[in-house]
Amino acid sequence: QVRLVESGGGLVQPGGSLRLSCAVNVRTFNTFAMGWLRQAPGKEREFVAAISMYGATKTSEAVTGRFTISRNNADNTVYLQMNSLKPEDTAVYYCAGGRTANWADPERYDFWGQGTQVTVSS
Repeated sequence: QVRLVESGGGLVQPGGSLRLSCAVNVRTFNTFAMGWLRQAPGKEREFVAAISMYGATKTSEAVTGRFTISRNNADNTVYLQMNSLKPEDTAVYYCAGGRTANWADPERYDFWGQGTQVTVSS
């Protein structure tokens, strides 16, 4: 079945950058909407970013201007470039995707990865 594997998380100082990757093992990746969500300790999961099969993007107000979502259909990978990181960005980041018309609503995507930890601390 479809599997999504996140990577690139780690510990970074405030103001630093990280690039998350999500590899998807499906032949029809180019038809998938993809997105990133995160869950911080003690908080509910929240939307971070999404990208349509055509490359349209949307980011949450909390990360707009700092995070960029992109995709490379040649290697079935979606990325999240995170710049100017803040301690409040600390969370487990989840990759999700699916063949859906509702590309801007990752909570309704069909497939989810296991997550990767991002910790922003000095």
